[in-house]
Amino acid sequence: MPIFSFRADMSIITIVALLVFLMIPEGILGDHGLNQRCRCINKEKQPIGRYIGKVEVHLASSHCKDIEIIATLKKNGQKICLDPDAPWIKKVLQRKQAQRPTP
Repeated sequence: MPIFSFRADMSIITIVALLVFLMIPEGILGDHGLNQRCRCINKEKQPIGRYIGKVEVHLASSHCKDIEIIATLKKNGQKICLDPDAPWIKKVLQRKQAQRPTP
C-alpha cells in the first residue's frame, strides 16, 4: 500500500510541475513579450496629432499581418490605435522619423 501512495503522489507532483512549467512563459512575457494576436481592433482615422505623446510602430509579424501604430496620449496615457493608411498619421510618422538622431 505505501508504494501505491508514493506513485500516486509522484504522479500528482509531476502533473502539477508540468502545469506550472507550461504557465511560466505566459507570466514572464505578459504583454511585453510576443503577442499571439493583433493588438488593434478599432483604428482612429481622425486627426489627433496634437494630443499624442508617444508613438509605437509594430510591424507585421507571424502573429499579426497588419502594421499596428499605437499612440499614447499626453494627457492621460491612454493608448489608441491609429489607422496607418490615414494621411495625417503618415505625416506624424515622418516628423517622428526626422526627429530621431541618426547614428
